[in-house]
Amino acid sequence: MNYEEHVNLAVTAARRAGAFLRARFHEVHLVDEETAHDIKLRLDKETQSLIVGILSARFPAYSVLGEEGEVKGCSADMPEWVIDPIDGTVNYFYGIPIFCVSIALRVGSKIVLGCVYDPMQDECFTVCEGQRPSLNGKEISVSARSRMAEAVVFIGHGTHDGSGATGIARFAHVSAQVKKIRILGSAALTLCYIAAGRFDAYIENRINLWDFAAARAILEAAGGCFEYTPTSADALSGSVIAWNGKLPVHTALQLP
Repeated sequence: MNYEEHVNLAVTAARRAGAFLRARFHEVHLVDEETAHDIKLRLDKETQSLIVGILSARFPAYSVLGEEGEVKGCSADMPEWVIDPIDGTVNYFYGIPIFCVSIALRVGSKIVLGCVYDPMQDECFTVCEGQRPSLNGKEISVSARSRMAEAVVFIGHGTHDGSGATGIARFAHVSAQVKKIRILGSAALTLCYIAAGRFDAYIENRINLWDFAAARAILEAAGGCFEYTPTSADALSGSVIAWNGKLPVHTALQLP
């Protein structure tokens, strides 16, 4: 099946949502939920509703799974939109302009398209099944870096990813091997940065499907590798190792 119409619709929805978020970036935001290391805004729900409205107007039979819950269920054999309305909500709330809108389409267990839009940089990463990934229409690919000493990586550091003391030790161990550590606060953008050759690896102990669905498709189409280990049978959250396919990340992760 050709999903060109679907990816164009996803881009439209992501850009509309991005404009909505950009216009409200400097406002005071209402907090719906807050935990020790995360936050949910009223704006998360409003943005998701905006996206769902656009997607469902064209494909009303499709189901929708979003960060704010399964807002629209349907038959298991129908395609499903997977949405993160604001990936990087804490950044957004604190006025840090690093966040994005993420939209994927899943058919069965396969992601057939991905769209990740950064409204502050006006950067739109997209991929459609059978095609090369692009950034604002220009093809992208992972870096050629093969030595950890050359690499820029994101690595979960144990404070809120469930890895505890082991995660902190792993962070210190890998940090000593690489060029730089960079933590953006947005999983989707981090994965897209690997796809575009800006970053080289991403290691995280706890991440949700809606955080990575679209970006995973973009990364793998760009030549990168993505390993996901679900923490539960529903496969909605788990640990991730993603990289450019060239770095010896598994060796680098082995603690002495």
